[in-house]
Amino acid sequence: MVILIQNYAIFVKMKQAIVSVTNDLTTDQRVDRTCRTLVKAGYEVTLVGRMRTNSKKTNPRSYRMHRMRLVFDKGPLFYAEYNFRLLLFLCLHRKSLLVSNDLDSLPANYIAFLLSLLVSKIIPQPLIHLHDCHEYFRGVPELTGRNRVTAIWKWIEDRIFPKLTRVIAVNNSVAKLYEEEYGNSIQVARNVPYKKPRQGTVAKSTLGIREDQKVILYQGAVNVDRGVEEAILAMKHISSDAIFIVAGIGDIYEKLIQFTHDQQLSAKVRFLGQVPFESLHGYTLLADLGLSIEKDVSVNYHFALPNKFMDYIQANVPLLVSPFPEMKAIVDQYQIGEFIGSHEPGKLAAQFDRMLSHPENLARYKQNLLKAAEELCWENEEQVLLNILNE
Repeated sequence: MVILIQNYAIFVKMKQAIVSVTNDLTTDQRVDRTCRTLVKAGYEVTLVGRMRTNSKKTNPRSYRMHRMRLVFDKGPLFYAEYNFRLLLFLCLHRKSLLVSNDLDSLPANYIAFLLSLLVSKIIPQPLIHLHDCHEYFRGVPELTGRNRVTAIWKWIEDRIFPKLTRVIAVNNSVAKLYEEEYGNSIQVARNVPYKKPRQGTVAKSTLGIREDQKVILYQGAVNVDRGVEEAILAMKHISSDAIFIVAGIGDIYEKLIQFTHDQQLSAKVRFLGQVPFESLHGYTLLADLGLSIEKDVSVNYHFALPNKFMDYIQANVPLLVSPFPEMKAIVDQYQIGEFIGSHEPGKLAAQFDRMLSHPENLARYKQNLLKAAEELCWENEEQVLLNILNE
């Protein structure tokens, strides 16, 4: 009995953090890094997301995970149901820290924070709320041209964001956009991975690829305007002996598989589907060239610093990217790749061939990538988050 009481007392004293996202937790590397840093800082962490019909089983992690099964899968009813269910969860569980990720999880977290402030006037219970901007939410391509939906999200954001006191963003450009709009002081914790060993490569033979074939890789969300369609078509024109691998799923994933079949390119393109981030590095190491060739169709894409971009760096993969500010600054600083001049498939194919046929340039990029990987890592970047928690 004494031991039970002691254990309960330890549990009560421990700091409890609840981190929330709207995805199914399978591939979100940034939020995993946040949770692991919170564990390092002495928190017991629960990560809350959702369970979809096609969600994969998650591997054990150093923190708890809770995935809600929702009635609605997308649209306004999904966001309403998610935030209502999340609010109930937050109110019914002990917490000393709330971490909301992006605007779609912010309403429930902010309301729970306000309710805790009211309760704390009766029962002291200090609570911190930290908001993490993974992107400029209203600038996502999915909202382009949808003025009414964008106006609703702006109405919500206008009423909450100016009142937030602890905010971080993935890069300087996103931070500046929010600072100019709302006046908040925002700190930057860039979207960089943990240092990763350059070993554990998946065998090419498991994907039906010969050892002497080159690999061009796109990994991440397979959504509209990310240049994946054009990269597939470029494989019609390429003269190098190369395979294009797509690792990830998204809104147009099934359409692209059919599109590849219709274009008679199935022999040159491999679709891996959804790859858990714990396993992704082994596939990234296969690549001779890593693509991040989003189109300049939205504010969010223009100022992006994608997970895949940083993952390529850790895997020592030379880059071919869109010349957008955040990516361009890093490529120019470290000299680790090149920029596309056009999304036209023939011109893309020419760039693929030019890069793959100059091993001396690839070797130079790989040498420079070693320095970039050493500096652009979460071991360095997580100090921003730790400093906020220690204030």
